[in-house]
Amino acid sequence: MVKKIPMRKCVVTNERWPKKELVRVVRTPDNTVIVDLTGKANGRGAYLKKQLDIIETARKKKILDKHLEIAVPDEIYEELIKNLN
Repeated sequence: MVKKIPMRKCVVTNERWPKKELVRVVRTPDNTVIVDLTGKANGRGAYLKKQLDIIETARKKKILDKHLEIAVPDEIYEELIKNLN
């Protein structure tokens, strides 16, 4: 039997991708924002495609702020960019 690949939607492009190609940003229950590299952190998550232009678009348009309903600090975007490589 073929294993089902979990798909998630990028909040910037609204395209569905395999979960492995995306990075998850989470607002934890204590209202901190973290980059969730495991994909298993507790809290409200939003997925971004692992591409520089998409991360920059999310920062400019404050897309993560809207999805996570909290102000996302610049350090989060820096960490996302750092994890691209």
